[in-house]
Amino acid sequence: MKNLNALAISISVLGALATFLALGPLSGVYLIWAAFVAWGAFFALGADTAALQKLIVCGIFGALVAWVVAVTILSIPLAGALGLPVWAAIAVGLGIVVVVLAANFPALATIPATVFGFASSFAYLLQTPDVLKLEVLLSPSLKNSVVVVSLSLVVGAVFGMLSARWGAAMTKQEAD
Repeated sequence: MKNLNALAISISVLGALATFLALGPLSGVYLIWAAFVAWGAFFALGADTAALQKLIVCGIFGALVAWVVAVTILSIPLAGALGLPVWAAIAVGLGIVVVVLAANFPALATIPATVFGFASSFAYLLQTPDVLKLEVLLSPSLKNSVVVVSLSLVVGAVFGMLSARWGAAMTKQEAD
């Protein structure tokens, strides 16, 4: 079987399962769109064990930096003096400096994966206004962005790895 056909099968079947989980038993604690971002990133980073490791470590780091930025925006009352758009822009800009400079450490050197975690966190926070509150961000709950986004990125990365391995296995069986 051609590799692309094998991937079409493995990704579609696992994508259907991932969607079922997000809309069914894991609804509200697993974000399908964040998982798909990680899934695509897994393939973009090389679809191997190194890609999985980079994606998980850097994606979670990005989610953590975004969480710190969100907590900072809400904790330091500069929105009143500067206006929320200006204060948020400054805080996000500083967060991006951290993301890029952290790439000096080999474990955090995959900037795109870090940005995927950072962006997914702000997508979650801005699309779900009831979680953009200090009491939620500082809680250990599954509504906390660093928890739910990190979990979703890890699940998506694992689904990416499973789909790549299943696709490779189907390709190998036909070749033998």
